[in-house]
Amino acid sequence: MTIAFTICSINYLAQAQTLGESLKATNPDITFFVGLVDRLDNITFEPAHQPAFSLIEIHQIGIAGFEEMCGRYNITELNTAVKPFCFTYFWKNYPEADKVIYFDPDIIVFRPLTPLLQKLDTADAVLTPHVLTPVNDRKTPNELHHLNTGIYNLGFVAFRKSGKSTAFVKWWEDKLRYECLIALCDGLFVDQNWMNFLPVFLGNVHIERDPGYNAAYWNLHERTFSQQAGAWYVNQTSPLVFFHYSGYDPARPDVLSKYQDRFDIRDRPDLHGLFAYYGERLLANGQEYYRHFPCAYIKPVRMLRYQRVRKALKTPLQRLANALDTI
Repeated sequence: MTIAFTICSINYLAQAQTLGESLKATNPDITFFVGLVDRLDNITFEPAHQPAFSLIEIHQIGIAGFEEMCGRYNITELNTAVKPFCFTYFWKNYPEADKVIYFDPDIIVFRPLTPLLQKLDTADAVLTPHVLTPVNDRKTPNELHHLNTGIYNLGFVAFRKSGKSTAFVKWWEDKLRYECLIALCDGLFVDQNWMNFLPVFLGNVHIERDPGYNAAYWNLHERTFSQQAGAWYVNQTSPLVFFHYSGYDPARPDVLSKYQDRFDIRDRPDLHGLFAYYGERLLANGQEYYRHFPCAYIKPVRMLRYQRVRKALKTPLQRLANALDTI
């Protein structure tokens, strides 16, 4: 049995449902779940917007000290901090699930994941690097940004259940319980930098270099897209397996991603069909409805506590960086 899951708060359920429908269409044998970093207490969805996939509220999966984590993290940090705990939850509650795959909610899967599952027959884990080739400019993001935020993109990671992989995930849990921060001067960028250790600690890790996997704004310098007989391809020959629409907002369809300044979507006609399709699916899946729900875990008192933790964690280097910003 293979499980795929994503993690989000209610405001990202349109993205999660778009991912889920793409998996159902291309990989019907994979069981899909949404880990909900939110609470459904007193939430009544309109009939047209009842989620179509199984929601697992994160407070119900048995994370020790979860309330303290809620007070420690902002919404982005909290959504990423619970990731390894979800792997443990699925392995514990679905013992027949020997393979578990995580996808960020803002991903569409375009192909069967058969080659990935075959790699997991022998590898303990699969990762995708942010880039496969050098970036030849100083725009955002470049190699320096990836050194700060992680060599691998954790919008995707897959594990085969084994003694080594479960031990690594337990170590990862211990790190993310306290150190899943956006604090670049401390060497932290949520869950991603910790994953630099996976090939070192685990050894039996497949680094996926096929450009059809995890295509996104950070690797568009090395990838172009085309349709052949109704199917999407990368660089003419590699089937597009999944595309990661990180930073895209259908309310601003002319902005490829708010996190980059390298490409203008108007200058990349090869992307027009991919992004038009994604925008259509988000709107059809309730983007304008869900996006206005506030996360139950991000409350003023917790934000105050979070700010205090941040102040305590500041290093002299961070204080210097902040001072330089004011000059």
